[in-house]
Order: sequence, then structure tokens, then C-alpha cells
Amino acid sequence: MHGAGNDFIVLNGIDQDLSEITREQWQALAHRQFGIGADQILLVEKATRPDADFRYRIFNADGGEVEQCGNGSRCFVRFVLDQGLSSKNPLRVEVAHTVLTLKSHPDGEVEVDMGAPIFDHNLIPFNANGLASMQEFHEMLYALPIDLPATHDSLVGVLSMGNPHAVQVVGDVDSAPVLEEGSAIERHPAFPNKVNVGYLQVLNRNEIKLRVYERGAGETLACGTGACAGVVSGIRRGLLDSPVKVHTRGGDLQIVWGGVIDEVAHPVIMTGPATTVFEGETEI
Repeated sequence: MHGAGNDFIVLNGIDQDLSEITREQWQALAHRQFGIGADQILLVEKATRPDADFRYRIFNADGGEVEQCGNGSRCFVRFVLDQGLSSKNPLRVEVAHTVLTLKSHPDGEVEVDMGAPIFDHNLIPFNANGLASMQEFHEMLYALPIDLPATHDSLVGVLSMGNPHAVQVVGDVDSAPVLEEGSAIERHPAFPNKVNVGYLQVLNRNEIKLRVYERGAGETLACGTGACAGVVSGIRRGLLDSPVKVHTRGGDLQIVWGGVIDEVAHPVIMTGPATTVFEGETEI
């Protein structure tokens, strides 16, 4: 399946036990030359808490399990409905730290309540000790020195959408050094669990272009949590107004965020496509 070009293997872990699959086996499945090929692997399982309909686990192409995947969540609900695993709409789905609400629209688009963004450095997690910083409207930006042929300080806004993101604004996203910088920022020591790296170009106050170097996967054609993080950071920097259309290389997403009111962050609502490419069986 894919959500705006961000592609996934989606596995039914309800009718079969997939709990013993190793990191190396996840890597083999995700390998584009020797396996099926995917940015991430999504696993549908029975819920472990009473307020959820299903459990949703995510494995990156490098085999590591991660907390959240926005484009994947849309594919998750489409898979569950199309496979007849549930007829409920909306669905409540358990992820690593919370429960998401997923709703399928009649036009095939899927709406996801992604929960509220997290700015607490301990929860992202992010260690700002020793980093230069500056305030821009409501957003604190941090300089991240990275080792490249020419040392470059990238001013980034930092937040979590259930997974960590570092967002920077660029003049032209197509020429931004996503591949050159992305892996260096992803592994920057300020982020103990690594980080997703977003490059945002403002087209107008309700429209942006975005590229994301995803943690454990490299640059993908779209990143749902990255789109949410980019819009939140742009609004906090005073550059954007909700709703915001996000143009990724794989397609468009619509992001709505009500901001922070009385020190309480509103949830981020993401709407976008979810497409099944093919179905099949494989042996591990």
C-alpha cells in the first residue's frame, strides 16, 4: 500500500502469529531488490487496551520498531476495512504511546486525529544543552552543527508527533540538501532516539512544499507525521495559518491545527489518500 507515495507492507497479525519475526527478517522484507520493498512495515494486531479496536506497530526499512507513522495510519484503516477485519468507522487504534482515531471518507480519503504535538524536550526526546537558540514568534529554534565538508548550522524547530521531528524552513525545497544533511541531522547527538528531518518551503500562508528524511528509512516521497510537524512548526513561527495544504513528492495532504490555547495544544488532524497496490503471500 502507499499513502501519497510513502509505501508500506501491511501484514495481518491477527490471524497469524508474527511476534517472532526478527529485525533481520523485517529488513529482508523491506529490501527493494531482494524483498518486497517498502519504507515501513505495518503490523495489524489485536488491541491490548479496552479503548482501542486494534493495535498498530511500525517497523522501518532498517528493521527497527518506531512509535508512529502518519501515512501508515491511513493505510492501516483502509486495510482493516477492505480486509473485513472490522466495519467500524471511525476506528480507534493503539500505537506506542496513545490511541489514534481514524475515519474513512466516502471519497476514499482517510482522516486521522494524530493527537496533540509534544514540545517537552524530555518527551521528544531532545537535549538542547550547548546549542545556540533564537526565538521566532512562538517557536524556539536551535542551531545544529553537523560534520559536513563545510560546517553548516541548521536552525530547526523541534517537536514530537509521537515521534521526534526537526523542521527547518528553506527557500527552495527542491534544491535543499535533504540527502546531504538528512542522515547527519538524523543521527545528531541532541536526539538520543534519532530524529526525522523536515525541509519546508512556504508557498503562501495556507500552502507549503515539504521533503522529509525519515529516521531509519531515508528520504521518502511523503511523511504524514512530518507534514503535521512541519505545519505545527510553521504556524508557531508565524508563517502559516490553518488549514494548510502540504505538497509532498508523492501527493498532497491536508493538515488542520488549532494551535495552543491556555497552554493546551490542540490535536492535529491529517487527511490524505490510502491506496492498495497489490496483495500476495510470502514465506519468511
